[in-house]
Amino acid sequence: MNSPIVAAVVLAAGGGRRYGMPKALVEYEGSLLVERAVRTARAVCDPVLVVLGAQAVEVWQRADLDGATVLANRDWESGMASSLRTGLDGLRSWPGRADGIDAALVTLVDMPGMTAEALRRVADLAAPDALAVATYDGVRSHPVLLGRDHWAGVGETATGDEGARRYLAAHDVTEVDCTGLADPADLDVPPVP
Repeated sequence: MNSPIVAAVVLAAGGGRRYGMPKALVEYEGSLLVERAVRTARAVCDPVLVVLGAQAVEVWQRADLDGATVLANRDWESGMASSLRTGLDGLRSWPGRADGIDAALVTLVDMPGMTAEALRRVADLAAPDALAVATYDGVRSHPVLLGRDHWAGVGETATGDEGARRYLAAHDVTEVDCTGLADPADLDVPPVP
C-alpha cells in the first residue's frame, strides 16, 4: 500500500489589521513569515499550497515561494474561512494525481515557531478519513489535518475567521501532543522594541 499523499495548505492571505500590515510580508529572523512557513511545510509535504490575499502581488514578488503553488483568495477580507476553502478547492483539482490528495495539513503564516517535527507528527496520521489537531500543553492549535473525506463539510461550515473550528467541534478529532516540538504562539501584534 502506498503512503498517503499529504499536502500542506499555508494560510497567508490576511491583512493583519492588528499587526498593521499583512503578516506574509513581516520580516522575522532574516526572512518573511510566508517564506518560513513554506520552507517548514516543504520539509514535510509535497505539494505545498500557499493562499495569498492582502497585497498578494507584492507578496508574490518579494517572497521566495520556490516549490509552493500560489493560490489567490479574492475574498480574503471575509476571513480565514475563505482562504481555507480556496486551499481545499485547489487540492480537489490537483493535477497529476490519479487518486488525488489524501489529506491536507493546514498551517498558518503567523506562527514562526512552527517546526517540521510538529508538522510531521500530525501528518503521520494522514488518511482520507482523518481529522487531527496539534495540542500544546492540552490546548488545540495548528497544524490541523483534514482528510479528503471531510473537505466538503469543512468548506460548508467554515465562516469568518473560524476556519474549521465548527466542523471539528462536531466530529471526533484525534489530538496529537506536540508540546515541546514547536512554539504555538502567533504574531498578532508587532513585538515591543
